[in-house]
Amino acid sequence: MLPFRFHLFLAVWLSVGNSWAGGTLGWTNNLLTWRDARLPGGQLEIWYLEAFLRPGAHDRDWGQTTLRHRTELLTATPDGSELRFRTRLDPAVEVLHEVVVTGDGLDLRFLLTNAGTNAVPIQWFQPACIRLAAFTGAGQSNYIGRSFVFTARGQTRLDQILRTEEARYRGGQVYLPPWTELADANPRPVSPDRLTNGLIGCVSADNRWLLATASDRTHELFEGVYVCLHSDPLIGGLNPGETKRIRQKIYLLPNDPDALIRRYQLDFRESTGTQF
Repeated sequence: MLPFRFHLFLAVWLSVGNSWAGGTLGWTNNLLTWRDARLPGGQLEIWYLEAFLRPGAHDRDWGQTTLRHRTELLTATPDGSELRFRTRLDPAVEVLHEVVVTGDGLDLRFLLTNAGTNAVPIQWFQPACIRLAAFTGAGQSNYIGRSFVFTARGQTRLDQILRTEEARYRGGQVYLPPWTELADANPRPVSPDRLTNGLIGCVSADNRWLLATASDRTHELFEGVYVCLHSDPLIGGLNPGETKRIRQKIYLLPNDPDALIRRYQLDFRESTGTQF
């Protein structure tokens, strides 16, 4: 039986008026598959959940930064519109989370609780590595030409961004909001350009659709090394008995950047996390 607090968490969530658009979800071996007729090829794969990270990640080996976690699927609705999960991290952290299909994409919510007697140094996490080769029609060498973030210059393609190459691990590019310390960033190269909002996204191969992602507690945005994009949320540690809630969205919308920004601002206008 699911804990009472998770039932309450879901009841509040489902009261916000999400409408299911007919897409379906499946999850096997940490790979989330989203099937939707609007997606090029009819589906999108997401590595879910990928990693939980300690502070000081930028100059440390990845294996020394990650915390071990184990995720299990708790329930799935018969129509494939909702999946509910539990992730456990040593020594005593529980993450209850759910992915819901909505009219404009996917809604992801996380309830993190430290049931132990000691603080746990979880600085940030990577919930969703969104695989975009089929969506963009591009590969690792050129998908950044179809991907974007928002800087002081407005919507900025990743092949037009200021880039660096040197880091503990080569490849990819990290984009930081003003409040994230470089020492806590992903150990990949960090762009000197600064973000003006928490969106990172891409354009479909036929130019009809935008796929983008954001969270209410942005730690970093990340262009990865598997034709993937990330919005990686800030956790900021968990004290004994502490609970934190984090929301993330994966948007699938017509190719209208202004409409995307309006949707993002509407979804996260009451965020309790750090704001741009």
